[in-house]
Amino acid sequence: MNLVDLRPVFRVVGLLLCGLALAMLVPAAVDYAARNRDWQAFVEAAASTGFVGLLFVIGTGSSKAFALGLRQAFVLTVCSWLFMTAFAALPLLGLGLDYTDAFFEAISGVTTTGSTVLVGLDALPPGILLWRALLQWVGGIGIIVMAIVVLPFLRVGGMQLFRTESSEQSEKVVPSAFQMAAWITAIYAALTIACALIYGLSGMSVFDAVCHALTTLSTGGYSTHDSSFVYFRNPLTHWAGTFFMLAGALPFVAYIRFVRGRTKALWQDTQIRTLIAFLAGSSVVMALWLAVAADMPLGDALRLSAFNITSVVTTTGFANADYGQWGPLAASAFLVFTFVGGCTGSTSGGIKIFRFQVVWLTIRSSLLRLASPHRVVVMRYGSRILSSDIPASVLAFVAVFMATVAVFTIVLTGMGLDLMTALSASATAIANVGPGLGPIIGPAGNFAVLPDAAKWILAAAMLLGRLEIFTVLVLLDPQFWRY
Repeated sequence: MNLVDLRPVFRVVGLLLCGLALAMLVPAAVDYAARNRDWQAFVEAAASTGFVGLLFVIGTGSSKAFALGLRQAFVLTVCSWLFMTAFAALPLLGLGLDYTDAFFEAISGVTTTGSTVLVGLDALPPGILLWRALLQWVGGIGIIVMAIVVLPFLRVGGMQLFRTESSEQSEKVVPSAFQMAAWITAIYAALTIACALIYGLSGMSVFDAVCHALTTLSTGGYSTHDSSFVYFRNPLTHWAGTFFMLAGALPFVAYIRFVRGRTKALWQDTQIRTLIAFLAGSSVVMALWLAVAADMPLGDALRLSAFNITSVVTTTGFANADYGQWGPLAASAFLVFTFVGGCTGSTSGGIKIFRFQVVWLTIRSSLLRLASPHRVVVMRYGSRILSSDIPASVLAFVAVFMATVAVFTIVLTGMGLDLMTALSASATAIANVGPGLGPIIGPAGNFAVLPDAAKWILAAAMLLGRLEIFTVLVLLDPQFWRY
């Protein structure tokens, strides 16, 4: 029996914590410049985080290069998110939050979920608001790297379909990690800067533009205002938000190909075409329904429906209207939208577009075989032939995803939450969307009133959803820890 060697795992975690400590100095400087005493909380948190990170690095350090094996990669994926969240919560304690609320806010940020327990955002110190935005932006980079480089290697939920897209992968988890991370970071940063500039031109303050750009490209949804995008009256701001939420939900591999000269890479991607068609069709139908049912001008109806549907489908979580007040039809539609998600290799959560495509191909193949039992049906995804393990992996993921939502819903109702709140909270946490439905946690609500036990349950749900469920569940198998 060979146990998993965790030294390389904790060495990487230590390096990540050191980077997190440095990131804490940015909001500290902002608060110091604003003459707000909360800068001290960031400096103290940075010192604690950096100290623990250095201990991990020194305690597991070696001058030799090392590679991560399969089991170590699973452990690292989970540990990195847990440790980053645990220490990212420390500055929030300076607001007077208890650790439960601080951890909930931090994991919602790092996983780019966007659910919040904070109220009175308009009056909070700038450092805290920037820290929340930075957590989502950094979390977005981590999610993209994980989806492009790590998950295809781990073969989670059909992600092996994209293994050839993440450069050359063999026995090592990330043989070209530095080059891939450099491309991702450069494109991600460029899109964020472009978003901030357009937000600024549309009337946002410099601070609002920066914070909202960080949380838009990461499809995170944290705002600097309690009313989210309702605070901004300019329709251009809303359309800019719609565009850049979509940009964050597109596969970054396609961006890399586009930048490197393949000008048709974005449109040739079958995920992108399907996502855009779904968003456009849903937005037009919802706009027509609003125009008729709510007697709303068609232009306003289209702007509101496009923004909110894009926000929920891409799992961003911004809102420029309380769509919970649009009636039962809209509420049920938004509950369905919660599960969809964007493209793989993006910052979005949810089930993901490619999995719905594979499920449809599997259903169609089964129907053809029923009609012609001896017919040989070859399933193709774009130009690639699907190997037999991919449909099985996707179907298993979708089944476990829905079962997980059901289990968490039952647990939350057992804590006294009503069915709508429990169901939408479970769905929005596992899909990493942010707001739920109903008067408590809907677009105009907040998670602060939930009991502490429910917040820890939802924090676990956010982590499960962000790490594609199987990445966490495999660690619970005793066989994983030994040969």
